Formats: sequence, structure tokens, C-alpha cells
Amino acid sequence: MSYLEDPTIREMDQEGSERSCRESIAKRHRLHTSDATVAGRDFVDARPFRYLSRPVSSPEGRSSSAHAGAARTAPPPERIKIVVATDCGSTTTKAILIQQQPDGSYRQTHRGEAPTTVEEPFADVTIGVVNGVTELQELSGRKLVDDDGRIIRRKSADDPNGCDIYISTSSAGGGLQMMVAGVVKQMTAESAKRAALGAGAIVMDTIAANDNRKPHEQIQRIRELRPDMVLISGGTDGGDSKKVVEIAELIAPAKPRPRFGSEYRLPIIFAGNKDAAPTVRKVFDGPGFDLAVVDNLRPVLERENLGPAREKIHDVFLEHVMAHAPGYDTLISWADAPIMPTPGAVGDILQEIARQRSINAVGVDIGGATTDVFSVFDHEGAPVFNRTVSANLGMSYSISNVCAEAGMANVLRWVHIDMDERELRNRVKNKMIRPTTIPQTREALVFEQAVAREALRLAYVQHREFATTLKGVQQQRTVGDAFSQQEAGRSIVDNMRLDLLVASGGVLSHAPRMEQTAALLVDSFEPEGFTELAKDSIFMMPHLGVLASVHAKAAMEVFERDCLIMLGMSIAAKGTGKPGKPCFAYSISGGGLNERGTMNCGDVKLLRLAPGQTARAEITPERGFDVGAGPGKPLSREVRGGEVGIILDARGRPLSLPDDFATRRAAISRWVKALELYPD
Repeated sequence: MSYLEDPTIREMDQEGSERSCRESIAKRHRLHTSDATVAGRDFVDARPFRYLSRPVSSPEGRSSSAHAGAARTAPPPERIKIVVATDCGSTTTKAILIQQQPDGSYRQTHRGEAPTTVEEPFADVTIGVVNGVTELQELSGRKLVDDDGRIIRRKSADDPNGCDIYISTSSAGGGLQMMVAGVVKQMTAESAKRAALGAGAIVMDTIAANDNRKPHEQIQRIRELRPDMVLISGGTDGGDSKKVVEIAELIAPAKPRPRFGSEYRLPIIFAGNKDAAPTVRKVFDGPGFDLAVVDNLRPVLERENLGPAREKIHDVFLEHVMAHAPGYDTLISWADAPIMPTPGAVGDILQEIARQRSINAVGVDIGGATTDVFSVFDHEGAPVFNRTVSANLGMSYSISNVCAEAGMANVLRWVHIDMDERELRNRVKNKMIRPTTIPQTREALVFEQAVAREALRLAYVQHREFATTLKGVQQQRTVGDAFSQQEAGRSIVDNMRLDLLVASGGVLSHAPRMEQTAALLVDSFEPEGFTELAKDSIFMMPHLGVLASVHAKAAMEVFERDCLIMLGMSIAAKGTGKPGKPCFAYSISGGGLNERGTMNCGDVKLLRLAPGQTARAEITPERGFDVGAGPGKPLSREVRGGEVGIILDARGRPLSLPDDFATRRAAISRWVKALELYPD
């Protein structure tokens, strides 16, 4: 019996019908899935969705919220053999099934999708979850949902039905939206912003004593916002308490209204001077607030302590924000681990792979409205994680912002064919009106990928400016290090030390050719030296991020075998030179390759090295160029292949395109041909 035929499902009202409801949702949420094979991985053909028309019910007719309660406890890792994971996105809920194989390894075996149902007319996120998991059930042949519409747990190791653990992430309903505040915008307020972004939040605004707004303007701004929670920081422990208390006294009278109505008590997290905590408690003692005090974000100027604040943000997100969102109380009771904000889970899996491999990594997720950039770089012997959200850089809703901020001239510099700029501007407007459309012609694809290059470049510039060492730190200098010590506030992100660059998002993950994805990454991020390139095959990183919290081994195995598609390696020289002059000599042997030669400035070359193959690369840069060992110094190391292979890049860093139109057009055309981006 299908869910639409289940007698426990309430009939639609007399004004509509189940069929019209289903067709309406399907029209609004068209999903593009096929039985195509990508990079050697077989993807199962998605079947038509079966839509529940209301919250799932118990046999007694009670709403599923009657079953809500505290989150379940995850079983120990050795008992986790079958995993169901969902990511409740703003429009689509994505479900995956992970199973332990006979050899003991973990693999992602099936994938399902369904429209997210957090908004009216359904207003219950569990409907979309059950629909997605039901598709997993149909594709796998394993019963995962019972007759009451709840996810089944296995009773024994040989039980053919159910799973061992259900986990989820969410960005539905706009995700986690926060306001942060601090005394000094460039110091404690910036630390608060780093903590919020790292926890997976969208930072709506930053309030600071020196943000050049008058108190009444700050109060008005606070009243206009509808945050899910507020994070306050300021002052070092034992320092002056006056200024941070004044920040609290701005927020309390403003009484910012949350998104979830008058009954919602707005969570306030105080992570400032511990001596100010008693006074801050009094400030927020009135109705409408729920104050939590955690360790100071900046106990001393020289050190950031983001962990306690990030953990509290996750707790508050689960206990307050999601508990008031439609259907999330039930979803929380279903899950075997705390539900995480989607960007926070992506950050967690990137940190896990950086930790296990001892590498520096950057990940990017480019969407329709925003572009998220994540980085993990070693700094002073410890990995430092940063995340930024470029809220106006996206490929559909925000595409006009990209063209405006970058300038149409910068977008068109990446185009190697003639295009009418007026027609392109109309194309941009149509993309905003119809955000789900995809390029239908070669010209449209070239233009969209040109816009994507600028969106990614701008987002990465913003990320590097934000991911810095601590500002305001007083550094002691001796005569010996006066000339070598770098200033506080410098970027931690160093492209020469970047080991792995991971792409995610429609324009990157779903590019018609792998070579196009690789070229977008190289042109936008300008990696230096030796850098591995990869992409998330089906946006599985959020699921694996939350799985890593309960079973890191399983998460990493699926991440490396099923999530990541290795594109290959970029080898690029840092430095600039005259076009046509030698940049570096190369010798690459192994894995079927036996190539040697000289790369001239302004050229790129593609060498095919298959996935799983390795080779030894010896690079000897010319004077003034650096590939990782220092200017002019040779470097030899092993390189791994991928779906694209090895990209030798002698265009220089920073990458600069010729100013002359004809010269630039000729250069772009050479690069397009060398990298086999748009073959006829």
C-alpha cells in the first residue's frame, strides 16, 4: 500500500485534491535526476515522488508531534552498519543510504530526493523527510518507513528492514540566522562573527561600539532584524566591563522580534568579559529572552576561544530555533544525533579530512543566492577553520549582483566567442526571474561559467580578507626578528600551502565536463604550487559532516570513495613574466606518462593521468618563479591523477589577463583549446 492510499492519511479538503496538490508541488520543485553514469559511478534512476499531504499520524490519529521528545542516543560505532541521512534544504530534502559492505568498508548505495515541506500549506518538515526516505526504500528494496510514517530501526544485526541510525542536517526556512555584537568591530565583534559563521549561521548584521552608527540607529537596526539568536562578545577577562554592558543595554530595550512568533524566547549567548556576566544577566532578566553565558571568545587579545560559543550555538539551534520550526520537534525526536545546520556540517567534514590527512584544504559551495567558502589552514602548529558567506554572490537569485560587483567587462574577459552585451544583460534578468533554468546552448554555458568565475573569485577575496590572524594583538619585537615578523591581521589562507581544493554547487558539480569544473577552480582560486582538485559528486558533504560526529571512520570512507570525485592536480608557478618567455621546465613520468618540456609564460597544458594512477613530477622554475620550494628552486613530488589529469599552469600568479582585447581573446581561446573545455 502506498502512502497516498494509507487510510491513516487525512483526505485533502473538498476544495482541492491529492492529485492536484502533488502536481502543484512537482511543478514548483522540479528535480533533475537521471540514470547517467558520472565519473564511473552508477547513479540510480529516481522514481516519481509520492507525496504525503499532511503530517504523518499514529494509528490513533494523533499528529506526529505527539511523538516528539528529546533526541535519541546514537549507538556505538561498531553497531552502525546501515545509515539513513537527510539534508533538509530550502527547496529539496536529500536522503542517502549508507551500508557497510562485506569487506567492512562503508559505501553510499542509494539516494532519494523530495521537496522540502517546511512552509505552508504543509508546514511540517517531516513530510518531505518521509518522502525522501520512502524513495530510498523503493530503490533499495529495504523497508525504512513503517505504516505510521516513522523511520524504522533494526531489531537485530540480520533484520532485513530498517536502519541502525538516522541523522539529519537542515538549512530549511532560511537556515540559522544570527546577529552578532562586540565592543570593537575589528576585534571582538569579528571574533563573534567567526564563531557564528563557523557554526553554520548566516550573520544578518554586526553591531559594535565603533561601527559608525549612532545608538538610535543601532536600536532601529536591531528592531528591524528578526534573528534566531544573538551572540554578544566584548572585553578581555578581567578588563573593563562598561562597554560590553552598554552593548547589552542596546539590544535588550530594542527587543528584536524572532521569526517564530511572540511565544519564542529569543536566545542570547554572552561570550564576553566574565566579570560583566552578572550585570548582563540583569539586563536580560526580563521576559522574552533566554540568556546563556559561555567562556569569553577573546579571554586575552592574543588568543581566540571560539569552541564554547560554537557548541552553544549548535545547542541553542537544536533546543530553541528548530523546536519552534514546523515539524522539527518531531524530527529531533527521530534523529539519533543532534541536527546540525547544513553549512556547519560541511565545515565539520572538511575539518575532519584536513585533520586525518594533515593537509590544508579549501571548500566552496556556490548556490543560487550565496557562495560559502570554507578553509582549514595550519597556523602556528594548530589547524584554524574559517567560513564566510558571500550573501550577494550566487548564480540565479544573485546573478545580477555578481555582474554589478565584478563589472560586465570582468565577466566578459573570460569569454572567447562573440556575444552581444545587451542580450547578456537580458539573459541575467531572465535568470533571476526563472532561477531554476539551466544553459541550453554553448553560448549560454560559456557566459554562465564566466559569471561563475567572477562570483568564485570575489567570494574567495572576501574569505581571505576575513580569515586573518587576530587584529589588535600587541606584538613584542626583538632586534633579531624586527624585519621578519609579520603583522597581525594578515590572511591565514596561503595558496602556496593549499593541498586540496573541493568544489560544490550546481555550476561546479553539474558542469557538462569535468575539465570545465577544474578550469573554474584554477581560474577563480589561483592555486599555487601543487594542489589537488576535487568536487562533491552529489552534495553529500552535509550528510557526512553529521555522520562524522558519531562514526568518523564511516564518514571518511564514504567521503573519499563516493563523495569526492578527484579531478586531478594543478601545478602552477607563482610569479610573473613576459608572455612567451620560459616559466618552468617539467618532467613527469609514471602512470602511463613520460612527458618533459618547458612551459612558457602565458600557457597552460593538460596531461591525462587516470584516477588511481600516480606519477613523479619534477618541476624546475625559472628565476623569479616559485612552485613551493622557493624562487628558482626545483621541486620533485608524487602527483595523483583524476578525471581530468594534470594541469600545468604557467600563466603566473597573480593571474593577469592581457589588457588588449584581441590579445586577451586569443589567449582565452588557447586556454580553452588546451584544456579541452568546449570541444566541438
